[in-house]
Amino acid sequence: MKSLIHFIIPLAILATMASCRKELPQLNDPQNYVSANFNEVFDAFWTGMNNNYVFWDIDTVNWDGVYGTYKPLFAQLNVNDSNDVRKAYTYFKQMTAGLVDSHYTLTFADTWLADSAAVNPAFLRKRGSPGFHAPIDIRYFYYTLPANYLNAGQRGFTNTADGKQYVAVSGTINQNILYFFFSDFQLKTLFNTDTANGFKTVEQYFFKNLASRTDLKGIIIDVRGNKGGELEDLDFLLGKMITRPLFFGYTRSKMGNGRLDYSPWAPAYVKPQTDSKAITIPIVVLADAWSVSMAEITTMAVKALPNGHFVGERTWGANGPLTGNVFFNGGQFTTGWLTQVYTSSLMFKYKDGNIYEGKGFPPDLTVPYDSTSLNAGRDPQLEAAVSLIH
Repeated sequence: MKSLIHFIIPLAILATMASCRKELPQLNDPQNYVSANFNEVFDAFWTGMNNNYVFWDIDTVNWDGVYGTYKPLFAQLNVNDSNDVRKAYTYFKQMTAGLVDSHYTLTFADTWLADSAAVNPAFLRKRGSPGFHAPIDIRYFYYTLPANYLNAGQRGFTNTADGKQYVAVSGTINQNILYFFFSDFQLKTLFNTDTANGFKTVEQYFFKNLASRTDLKGIIIDVRGNKGGELEDLDFLLGKMITRPLFFGYTRSKMGNGRLDYSPWAPAYVKPQTDSKAITIPIVVLADAWSVSMAEITTMAVKALPNGHFVGERTWGANGPLTGNVFFNGGQFTTGWLTQVYTSSLMFKYKDGNIYEGKGFPPDLTVPYDSTSLNAGRDPQLEAAVSLIH
């Protein structure tokens, strides 16, 4: 769930949409609303949602009914009363509870809400659903999995100036299955940095073996617990395994301020890289309920390969791409009272014609999370992936 990722839409289509965006009048920009009272706070949010939210044609929330219920409730609140501010926080939580966008997150600028968590409807729904489990501990991937399953390889991490940590592990299983785990999609950025880091060392190991080994029987890409990130990594990673563009779905955005002012669906491709080779051995992606955003899009792209397989659990369900809202009439926005309304910039439809936003992408071999086995050092999901290859 990272911001400002870049989606690989054909440049001609992107240029067309950018051009259309500039020609549209910037009416009722929610950032320009005064937030001196809760009437104005509500109106700014309402306008931003109508203009920027991209899932109106599949979302089942009765948004006009929400207006009828909450407009008068907000009108009764005093923006200078801390109790009313907390009541407004609760109203925002209730209003957005059913939205299908699983990136959707509200953060608040009011200092009286500094101790309040961001509102994330998808997380709140999942936390209360049957089968909910915590993500696999990153220390399992860094310590236990290499010790119990990898013959040789590399593991490493890097800490960046913005306080984030990126972890990667690569090696071989049974000598001829190439395995690659990474915690986030920052592959291209960290690979191209001039500063030596443990994450880059792992990438170099994986890509060198991918390019040079002729005895490999299969490849496992592990995105369990992966929070997403840069969409340019799709080409950077999978583009090295194909020699022709890989079609895997469609995107569309908003072309105007109307709720249903959509662009036509545009095909989405993974593009081969200059040093790529056609990989024909099985490529298995491991994903789980904590595989989010780019981790889901990558899973879908692997599944679209003729030799691609998906093992694990249904993914998180946040597969609408994000980018800066300078290109489209949709996506993230701010108001005077909301630090950010974090929402998808585009809708994504898989090649099978289905939209998996809010649902998650289903595996073709389901292997549930098993805490007992993991605590004992066994990984049934990884073992199932290996069994597909051998």
